[in-house]
Formats: sequence, C-alpha cells, structure tokens
Amino acid sequence: MKEFEVVITEYKWTVLINTSLGVIMSSMNMNILMISLPAIFRGLGINPFAPGEFAYLLWVLMGYSIILATILVTLGRISDMHGRERAYTLGFIIFSIASIALSFIPSNSGNFGALILIILRMVQAIGGGLLMVNSTALITDAFPLTERGKALGLNQVMFIVGTFLGLIAGGLVVGIDWHMVFILSVPFGVAGSLWSVFKLRKTKGTGKASLDIPGNVTLAGGLLAISLGLTYALMPYGNSQMGWGNPWVITAFIIGVALFIVFVEIEKKAKAPLFQLSLFKIRPFTYGLLALFFNALARGAVMFLITIWLQGIYLPLHGYSWEETPFWAGIYMIPMMLGMVIMAPFSGILTDKYGARTFATLGMIIIAITFYGMTLLPYNFDRTWFEILLFINGLGNGLFSAPNTTAIMNALSSKDRAAGNGMRQTFNNIGSSISMAIFFTILLTFLSKYLPTQISTTLSSYGLPQEVIKFISSIPVSGLLFGAFLGVDPASAIPSSLISLLPSNVVEILNSRAFLPTVLGPSFKTALTNSLYISIALVLIGAVFSYMRGGRYVIDEEKGATAKT
Repeated sequence: MKEFEVVITEYKWTVLINTSLGVIMSSMNMNILMISLPAIFRGLGINPFAPGEFAYLLWVLMGYSIILATILVTLGRISDMHGRERAYTLGFIIFSIASIALSFIPSNSGNFGALILIILRMVQAIGGGLLMVNSTALITDAFPLTERGKALGLNQVMFIVGTFLGLIAGGLVVGIDWHMVFILSVPFGVAGSLWSVFKLRKTKGTGKASLDIPGNVTLAGGLLAISLGLTYALMPYGNSQMGWGNPWVITAFIIGVALFIVFVEIEKKAKAPLFQLSLFKIRPFTYGLLALFFNALARGAVMFLITIWLQGIYLPLHGYSWEETPFWAGIYMIPMMLGMVIMAPFSGILTDKYGARTFATLGMIIIAITFYGMTLLPYNFDRTWFEILLFINGLGNGLFSAPNTTAIMNALSSKDRAAGNGMRQTFNNIGSSISMAIFFTILLTFLSKYLPTQISTTLSSYGLPQEVIKFISSIPVSGLLFGAFLGVDPASAIPSSLISLLPSNVVEILNSRAFLPTVLGPSFKTALTNSLYISIALVLIGAVFSYMRGGRYVIDEEKGATAKT
C-alpha cells in the first residue's frame, strides 16, 4: 500500500511537470507573436496604409481564438472517448509542426505570406486546443482534492513563466530575424511530446460514442459567421470608417444568430450533445463560466490595446527605435507577470482550504480598480504609476484565475472533465474574440471622430499644401493605427507627385518616429479611457457572477459524495 502511495505521489508531479511544458510552450508562443507582430508584418512587406490590410492584423489576432472556440468542446469529447494522454501528446506534435512551418514563410511575401501565417496559426490552434482541454483535466485527475488548487496555481505560474519568456525572448530575437520567433517554442514541444509518450499513463477513455455532428456544424458555422461579421465591421465601407452598415456584415450576423438558435435546439434533443447542457445545472460550474466569460470580455482586447499604447505611441515618443520597441514593451509588462506569479499559487492554496468565491471575486474587483487607475494616466504617462498599476492588475488576475479554474474543475466528475474544460475554454475564447470586436470598434469610432481633425491641424501648422493635408487626413484611421503599431510613417503612403511638393524638412518631420505617435496619442488615449470604463463595468458584472457561485463545492468520486461548504 505504501509503495502504491509513493507511485501516486511521484506521478502527480510527473503530470504537473509535463502539463507545465505545454503551458509554457503555448503561452510563450502567444506572447512572442503579440510582441513581434510589428517586425513580422514589416518582414512580410505589408503596407499598413493600403485598403483592406488591417484585416490581416485582425485575423492574426482573432483567427487562433476563433478556431479554439469552434473545436475545443469537440476535442474535449474526443479526448474523453479515446484517452486524454494520447490526445494531449498529439497536441504537442501538431503545435510543433505548425511552429516549424511558420518559420519557413518567405520574407517580403506580402499578403500571400500573411495569409499563410493566418492559416498556420489556425493549425497551431488545433494543437493548442488538444493541450488546453486536457492539461487541466490531467492535473485534476492526478491530484487529490486537497491539492488541486495548489497544482492549478502552480500551473498558472508556468503560464506566466511562458509569458515572460515570450515577451523577453521575442523582443530579443525579433531584431535578428523575425522567423526565429516561431522556433523558440519548438524545444518545449519536442520535450513535451517525448515526456508524454514515455511518462504519462495511457488510459482507455470512455470508448466509442456518437459525436454530435449537427451540433458541431451549427456551432462552428455560427461562430465563423459572427467572427467574419465582426472582422469586416471594423473595415472601412463606402464613406464610413467602419463597415457596420455593410450588407455582407449584416447578413453574416443574421446567419450567425440563426445558426446559434438552431444549435441550442439541436443540443436539447441530441443523444450525445456537444455542449452538455446538464452541466449548467451545477451552480459553481455555470457561474464560474460566466465569471470567466466576463473576465475575457473585459481583458481580451484591452491588454492588446495597452501593447499598442506602448509600442505605437509611448516608446517611440521616448526615443526608442521601432526595432527596440518589442523588447522594451516586454520589459514594461514584467510587473504584471510578477504580480500573477506571486498571487496564483498562493490563491490556489487558499482555494483548497476555503473555496473560490471570496478570492476570485476579490481578484475581479482589484482588476476593475487598476483599470480605473489607467484611465487617469495621460497618453505620455509617468512610468512609475503605470508599472504599479500593472503589478496590482497581475495580483488581481492571479487571485481570480487559479481559484475560478479550480472551482469549475472541482464541480465536474472525471468522465466530464475534458469536455467540461473544453466548455470552459470555449467561453474564454468566445469572450476574447468578442472583446476584440467591441474594443476595436470603440477605438476606431473615437479615432474617426478626432484623428482626422488632429492630423489636419498639425499638418496645417507646418504650412503643407492642401492636397497633402487632404491625402493624409483621408487615410483610414485603421490604417494609421496599423501603421503606428508597425512603425511605418505616413510619408511612405504619400504619392511621389505629392512628396515633390514638400520641403525636405517637412518630409523629415513626417518620417520621424514621433510624428504619428504625437498626432495619434490624444485620440488613442480618449478611446482607451472609454474602453477601460466599459471594461470596468464588465469586470464588475463578472465579480457578481463569481460571488453567486456559492460556497465550496467538490465532487469527491473516491467517497462517492459531493461536498458543499
């Protein structure tokens, strides 16, 4: 009996180490891409001011989440059927192959290269999905009830370690060769694959069962239609800076909503439903998902907008070259990572003892407070206050994430964990995708209102010809935002016939690293402030749902009981 206990003790740490490799790999890859996007798009030769180019940025950002939202629950069901360890290992392999393929995209391949980037990122999402739906379930299976929160907290720390490595390593290598950013995660994938094959126990799973094909098709179709609508709603249409009036966008939303309604009806009657609606009867599961959804809705795009704030406005204004901004943006985000590292394992341990409600709810409130603090900062902020707010925000997110995940997984029986975790991740990714659409709409709306006037006033002060002022002021605000993020100056968009009309000193001003950030900064900060107000409201709604989850709730299958405290 003692020998068996020793084996169990050893195996749980084997699982934690292996799942940590997967978490590090996926989070590192995600954050490398976020930081390195300007260099990647410049390497591809993308012209941010050309019509329609902004769509490539949106699809690189949203494509991964859209695929995850579409397939996660199905991947969870397949994993339950055929064994989580096998599916988990396959996730490492797919993710690593896609990462290697991404490194072979040719430089200066323009829109074709950007399209290949988007497609391969979607392939990566399949591998990442297999890792995501199974890692949390494997940890929950391997650790006893009294240690799950601690284990999931430590796993959250590994996510932060991967984020840190991605921010720093991405910033370092992107200046050498942008292709290298995709290779950095491959060693973790190879090590994770080998470790999974030789160390993880192979389980048979629940056996063959029917898959809900109609549910899969209607959910995937609905998500894809809504995502297409949201993406192209952010593109100029006719005389408008955005496309909410585009008939194709309206049609996409109608189709998406109709398919979601059909999906719900299918799920009610399906023998093996894609979404196990019965799980929503479990209070901590349902309210945990709602809290997570509102957290993702509030944070998904806002943190990317803060990255744009750093790379496209603040750092160039403080003398950093476009090549340096990815690295220093990563450095500036470190306090947030530190806050999460400090709080995640601590909050997980507390959850094991006292339950999740208090800690997860308090974490959401702390996030809301830090967002309000950021509304008070000017666009050319004082670094000290910015870093303090990011650190406290990290504490709040660490206080929310591990307890919320633990509470959700504790509410599921072993046979439902991969599928239930897939539902958890689906809510998270849908929230992130919708967040991108909401906050980019707010951003572009405010930029459309203020930026053309700001540009016209600034250029008029230089005594530029009206033809040049009119041309630059007419560039879509999405293009100007994209250009600021990539570090491309608007002078590059001016036709040579107009450039010849300008004095050399004016051309020099337009080409300076400070011109676009200076004219963009005030409008961007106004838009960001209003976005943060909405984020605060969403986070507080999530906090209410978090509190409504009730007290500690644990399914203890070893004792055949459900514990409520």
